[in-house]
Amino acid sequence: MSRRPLATTEILSLLVRRGETVAVAESLTAGLICAALTGPPGASAAFLGGVVSYATELKHRLLNVPTDLLDREGAVHPEVAAAMAEGVRLLVGSTYGLAVTGVAGPEPQDGKAVGTVHLAVSGPEGRVWHRDPRFSGTRDQIREATVNEAVDLLRDVLEASVREHSG
Repeated sequence: MSRRPLATTEILSLLVRRGETVAVAESLTAGLICAALTGPPGASAAFLGGVVSYATELKHRLLNVPTDLLDREGAVHPEVAAAMAEGVRLLVGSTYGLAVTGVAGPEPQDGKAVGTVHLAVSGPEGRVWHRDPRFSGTRDQIREATVNEAVDLLRDVLEASVREHSG
């Protein structure tokens, strides 16, 4: 799979130039996205924080994901990712919220196959962007691919926003 390299420095630079911030809500990646985004020096100028809501109950309690949604769909669903993204954005007070939920394995969860992943970015004015990739490989490979896809999604959202505001 050909993918651009992680662009965390580029993302943070875009956010800083625009006076914007990001926060992250992670499930299957358990903090790996936060680690990626805080790797570059000066990350604190744009990265506010994150929530690792590994347990389904924490998705509701910390991120305000509706209980009826979790009961109906389980924790691995596009609407759950969107609610997590909005929840962390509101909790932390950031411009953007980035969230991931999925199944890294080794076993399926809530009837969802290993490699099922849902990502979402919540932005200003309640706008939400989604990606729902399917990954294969080991647990570690799925988690790494999810981090890469999440960073890619955030970069794509920010770049599209730049184009919208300059054209």
